[in-house]
Amino acid sequence: QEQLVESGGGLVQAGGSLRLSCTTSRRTFGNYAMGWFRQAPGKERQFVAVIRWYSGDAYYASSVEGRFTVSRDKTKNTAYLEMNKLKPEDTAVYYCAGDTHYSGSYYFTGEYDYWGQGTQVTVSS
Repeated sequence: QEQLVESGGGLVQAGGSLRLSCTTSRRTFGNYAMGWFRQAPGKERQFVAVIRWYSGDAYYASSVEGRFTVSRDKTKNTAYLEMNKLKPEDTAVYYCAGDTHYSGSYYFTGEYDYWGQGTQVTVSS
């Protein structure tokens, strides 16, 4: 059983920045990847970004590419989502998720086995 603990959400003005963190209890990684999703009120959870733990390869949703950066620190078992140039439409609860065995697509919630508790990001205009 893997536990994911998130931190770093908050309230920020449009154009500002926030950094989210997600620490995993996992100690062996193999083909592991960590994804980030967000869910706004009344909307489905949507893909934001993903990072492959071993290689550091990262992929982004088109809506955040160029503004968000995902990274990981292997020594801390922690991934980060650096969010810059935030917009009001980025407001959502953000979740990290662990994918222990790639089976087709990082873009869908069903790919992931474990989820963090979520952290609120609110961007004011």
